[in-house]
Amino acid sequence: MKRVSIGSWAYSIGPYADDPVDFDTVCTRLAELGFDGVELGGFAPHPNPDDHPTAESRAALVEKMKGFGLSFSGLAANLWGEHLIDTDDDAHYVAEFEKNAKFCADVGIAGIRVDTVQPPTIIDDVGWQTAFDRVTSTWKKCVPIAKDHGLYTTWEFEPGFALNKPSDVLRVLDAIDDDSFGVMYDTSHGHMVGVVGARQPGEKETLEGGQVEFIERLSGRINHIHLIDSDNSCHKDADGNDETSMHLPFGKGLVDFEEIVPKLAAENLSHDWWTIDLCFWPEAWDATAHCKTFVDGLITKYGG
Repeated sequence: MKRVSIGSWAYSIGPYADDPVDFDTVCTRLAELGFDGVELGGFAPHPNPDDHPTAESRAALVEKMKGFGLSFSGLAANLWGEHLIDTDDDAHYVAEFEKNAKFCADVGIAGIRVDTVQPPTIIDDVGWQTAFDRVTSTWKKCVPIAKDHGLYTTWEFEPGFALNKPSDVLRVLDAIDDDSFGVMYDTSHGHMVGVVGARQPGEKETLEGGQVEFIERLSGRINHIHLIDSDNSCHKDADGNDETSMHLPFGKGLVDFEEIVPKLAAENLSHDWWTIDLCFWPEAWDATAHCKTFVDGLITKYGG
């Protein structure tokens, strides 16, 4: 049976940035709603490598989670301040990745998330091949580090970051041929990348078979799953420009979960987590209970 978690960042960034929900309150509420765990946004004000720097502080965090009856389903590592595509010196990125991998190992997190950091417009500045080479060469250094710590690495592709076409995703996977590296399949990003083609530089690339075709093309290389809805729109930045996929509570968008969830359920992951992602949703706190109920229904049908 699948276990359910939700990303803690939903309550700490975007609409919640000025008034984040503290981690203990998040965990208390999730436990009350019957969640099995939380996916940790590893940055302030929630627990992270920098405010839990010692073995003792990390052991205390593990005990705290046991007290809530919750586990960690993964880590969204705080690498957004790093340079990846816009530099040929990846030493600092790799060091920060290793710091986060060590944190994962210390607190019992099995998977670490990455993205390509820079927006898709970076392709206009450096060119596609340079962007691809810098991403893949850096991740080829990081993936073995994670593996040495007993972790898998999962890439969350999305419209808001470079290499956001279906063919880009497949090429990166082909370039990093390691069984501990794969993609996070987020059902909103899958829709916006494979069906809408949002924020893609140059010629737009979509798939005639939509998310079903996308999942089939990625089959065997999906190693983490996020479930959430999409209405063909992007979250807007402070200037009103498209940023990345909007993550809507289930039923407010267009995604046919009865069509795609059986495909995702058939994927042979190394774990049993399904994670809800309400990133940037302005009323995430209030929508959490409904989302849990919806995913419980999917688990009853497909997650046994």
